[in-house]
Amino acid sequence: MRLTRKTDQAPVAAAKPSLGLNRRQFLKSAGLATGGIAAASMLGAGMMRRAEATEVPHDAPTEVKRTICSHCAVGCGVYAEVQNGVWTGQEPAFDHPFNRGGHCAKGASLREVAHGDKRNKYPMKLEGGKWKRLSWEQAINEIGDKMLKIRQESGPDSVYFMGSAKFSNEQSYLYRKFAAMWGTNNVDHSARICHSTTVAGVANTWGYGAQTNSFNDMHNSKLMLFVGSNPSEAHPVAMQHVLEGKERGAKIIVVDPRFTRTAAKSDEYVHIRPGTDIPFIYGLLWHIFENGWEDKSFIESRVYGMERIREEAAKFTPEEVENIAGVKKEQMYRVAKMLHEHKPGTIVWCMGGTQHHIGNANTRSYCILQLALGNMGISGGGTNIFRGHDNVQGATDFGLLFDNLPGYYGLTSGAWGHWSRVWELDPEWVNGRFDQGEYLGKKPQTSAGIPCSRWHDGVLEDKDKIAQKDNIRLAFFWGQSVNTETRGREVREALNKMDTVVVVDPHPTMAAVMPQRQDGVYILPACTQFETYGSITASNRSLQWRDKVIEPHFESLPDHTIMYKLAKKWGVDKEMFKNIKVNGEEPLVEDITREFNRGMWTIGYTGQSPERLKMHQQNWGTFDFDTLEAPGGPAKGETYGLPWPCWGTPEMKHPGSQILYRNDREVANGGGCFRARYGVEHNGTNILAEGSFSKGSELTDGYPEFTDKMLKQLGWWDDLTAEEKTAAEGKNWKTDLSGGIQRVAIKHGCIPYGNAKARCVVWNFPDDIPLHREPLYTPRRDLVSKYPTYEDRMVARLPTLYKSIQDQDFSKDFPLVLTSGRLVEYEGGGEETRSNPWLAELQQEMFIEMNPADATDRGLRDGDNVWVHGPEGAKIKVKAMVTPRVIAGECFMPYHFAGIFEGESLVGKYPEGTVPYVQGESANTVLTYGYDVVTQMQETKSSLCQITKA
Repeated sequence: MRLTRKTDQAPVAAAKPSLGLNRRQFLKSAGLATGGIAAASMLGAGMMRRAEATEVPHDAPTEVKRTICSHCAVGCGVYAEVQNGVWTGQEPAFDHPFNRGGHCAKGASLREVAHGDKRNKYPMKLEGGKWKRLSWEQAINEIGDKMLKIRQESGPDSVYFMGSAKFSNEQSYLYRKFAAMWGTNNVDHSARICHSTTVAGVANTWGYGAQTNSFNDMHNSKLMLFVGSNPSEAHPVAMQHVLEGKERGAKIIVVDPRFTRTAAKSDEYVHIRPGTDIPFIYGLLWHIFENGWEDKSFIESRVYGMERIREEAAKFTPEEVENIAGVKKEQMYRVAKMLHEHKPGTIVWCMGGTQHHIGNANTRSYCILQLALGNMGISGGGTNIFRGHDNVQGATDFGLLFDNLPGYYGLTSGAWGHWSRVWELDPEWVNGRFDQGEYLGKKPQTSAGIPCSRWHDGVLEDKDKIAQKDNIRLAFFWGQSVNTETRGREVREALNKMDTVVVVDPHPTMAAVMPQRQDGVYILPACTQFETYGSITASNRSLQWRDKVIEPHFESLPDHTIMYKLAKKWGVDKEMFKNIKVNGEEPLVEDITREFNRGMWTIGYTGQSPERLKMHQQNWGTFDFDTLEAPGGPAKGETYGLPWPCWGTPEMKHPGSQILYRNDREVANGGGCFRARYGVEHNGTNILAEGSFSKGSELTDGYPEFTDKMLKQLGWWDDLTAEEKTAAEGKNWKTDLSGGIQRVAIKHGCIPYGNAKARCVVWNFPDDIPLHREPLYTPRRDLVSKYPTYEDRMVARLPTLYKSIQDQDFSKDFPLVLTSGRLVEYEGGGEETRSNPWLAELQQEMFIEMNPADATDRGLRDGDNVWVHGPEGAKIKVKAMVTPRVIAGECFMPYHFAGIFEGESLVGKYPEGTVPYVQGESANTVLTYGYDVVTQMQETKSSLCQITKA
């Protein structure tokens, strides 16, 4: 909505194409159009005027672009109104199947993201403590020369590629390929520190590490259990789906250390001590098993290893759960009974559950609870795992990970062979791009790199102790800032030590201003996602196409154009873009889509051609708000966004899969089973499904993954065409580039990945079932001996500490438990949203929430300036917010702030004109060591601190 002063002359409205029911029409028809708003805190008193909605006069016609909000991963649709190349207005899409006209504060201020004046405007480098403007040619040459010098001296692993959940799918895929062409697995992105433990835990339970149902499907839930999830602030528009379900009779249970805005909407709020998710879940299972409330038939036919869980749950009696987690027997019984009596039920979790050094075990425990209740593979059930950035799901799917290639193919020689065939490159040439030695018995090409949660350890650790040739000497911070990482002092030290720091972003971010150095920092201005186009994947796995709203501002360039420039500098552009057309210096986005369609067979990113995605985008209003299916129109019978897996080739017209693992539908219509990812037996016991199969399947029992040999054994080989037979020979459903194996399996009603039981026992993990282990920094020293952490060990090329930290008692000097989370006004590290004046006015100061009892004990009052001290020596200066939302002994901080470091303002270090409107200390400066043993997720939800008056 555009604003003008009341004293302005009323303009004549420009003719506009219809947007359907727009917001002004809606308000007018609802009798709500009177009144106005004013950004009072951003204006001087003499500038304050009453503001009213009006039209802006302009002779140029209005062009309407369809785009997707670039904040959280709900995937809200937006109509952007453009005149003469200027984004002049926007409307939330009332016909969009996800948000249906809903917007949060961040979505409502999207225009400022593109047109904001706090952006990087041209390439720069820090020289003699001053920012110097460069041409693109000079910047690429200087950075490329430094990279090639480091490559020659220290090998390709000495360059780190920090990626971004803000990339489109095409850019994410290209960036992973970009790192491969350089010759390193030292590439990662923010999923490492938000949902990597989800991906690992969930994928190793039932096959895929993603949200199983959808926001819209929660309309059909009879119960919603939120664990460490606060969608009222983190995913505001998702709450319209939650409340829709509540209006239809669903019960809401919120489990969180803090009484959140979501908890205020709950039927039952459960406080647990931070870091005690597993005792809580086992405590529920104790009651479920004790009362016979488990779904016995579901477990028998579709679950492996539940007896091990029953044995472990028996240890978590009501008394033990109250002692560990702090939840009384009566409430545990009440919650367990609600889970039993209100089905189908869904579980929602976010970073409150994932960001722990046992995060993978937490996520597995949530999955196991759903298996025990039989809540999987059904509408209204499943696990609705809300992702936190607009394309964090897609960026993860496309292998922006230190331990995977696109499609979760892993890093084996077979995986590299598959992608080399997709790229039409000699595998030996690709291998030759990597270091050729062995470290800890593994070649660099087939060993996991260094995670982005610990890139700084790759810089600072003694190089004799890390599993690569040399330390990291240069790092790209491409769309992700460093204030999102814990151990802020070590992060700054690493930024100081590296040869070169390269920031590629619309904003400078803390990576550019946090280091204490006079030179060696480069800034390359990437444009926003509204100045380019392509697809992104929402939290529910639906792909959505974005239009380019406006041309890139200033001298900014699209991310994929910058990648091309660097690849050309290295001399690998011909290999990298062999099958991708390059217009000038911009790779054609549609060709990138088609290339990943050729290779992403594992998770079904093969059926969504650019043409199909664009057709869905142009027909938002034809998809049902509950089912996401189109009852008519051009996409009739398809699910919105063709959520993966969308099997086979685009020509097969698979409709996409709204709900994973549902066997009440044909595979050809989005049905499926649990994935046979782990073989056919374990310790001599069958782990394939028993008497359970998808509707219409010609195989009426469990079966393994499809291969060429299996087709021959079944007599289905001749269903392939001659060309398909040639391509499928010696291949399986994941590596057959023709898609023939998938096509034939689906023709016979079978799912290509096989039909297995979900597994409660993950025998390839350090803990084969979820085990409670006390946080490394725990105030409960009495529980350490009974629930100890791991021994120190090597993980992901780096020595990783566990027991040596937990053995130290920090609780006497740091008695307050510290956790962190989100605010509705800001996103991620906050550089973009704190540079937006419409958001900056809403929350202007960093703070810590503390209980009145703790404040009184320290002589503190609400609004006081305080120092928050961490047990590793760091401290930050923030405001005290005294509130009963946190109990005595626990406190909470948001993590979106930056620009101040341990009381020192960094404003003078920003390039001119780029200082965000709001600065503040980063919570992660004082958050401490701790990493998930499987994924290296950082532990930010259960640490310790002390608070003193500043």
